[in-house]
Amino acid sequence: MKKSIKKSIVMLLLAAAFISCNQGPTLQTYYVDNELNLGFSSFDVPTSIINIEEVDMTDEQKEAYESVNKLNVLTFIINEDNVDNYRVELDKVKAILQNPKYEELMRGSTEDGRFVVKFLGESELSIDELIVFGSASDKGFMIARVLGDDMNAGQLMKLGDVLQNANIEDSQLKGLTDFFK
Repeated sequence: MKKSIKKSIVMLLLAAAFISCNQGPTLQTYYVDNELNLGFSSFDVPTSIINIEEVDMTDEQKEAYESVNKLNVLTFIINEDNVDNYRVELDKVKAILQNPKYEELMRGSTEDGRFVVKFLGESELSIDELIVFGSASDKGFMIARVLGDDMNAGQLMKLGDVLQNANIEDSQLKGLTDFFK
């Protein structure tokens, strides 16, 4: 009887491990799988890159800034040689973002392209990952993952004013600024 119980426990643990590991592709795995591939450009930005010491912030803005750990950015720049690959990769990202675990905050479009903002977390008040995905048919696409602990969507939106007044080291953000040219 002891062998039967042990065998059942082992089978249960194996089944649980298999199910938990087979949750489909995520943005994190997509990022890691493609960051060195042709057509892609990636970079990580720590919050320390932003010199906020010279910027006046409200307590709410400080709290939002301190909840952010880093920013991961992956871009795919389109050119005449990779149009077909662009469409394939764009479809992959869209499929990943269709997963219900990525909750939508907003979406929109401009004359240059489309964007969607999604998050992972318990609620808009307790976000672990904020995702900004934008695409433009003549430029490519960009995925920005804002990673942190218990970030608040409303507070993060208020950081826009801080970023406009902050001293940001442009050389480290060249990949991102190139995408938006």
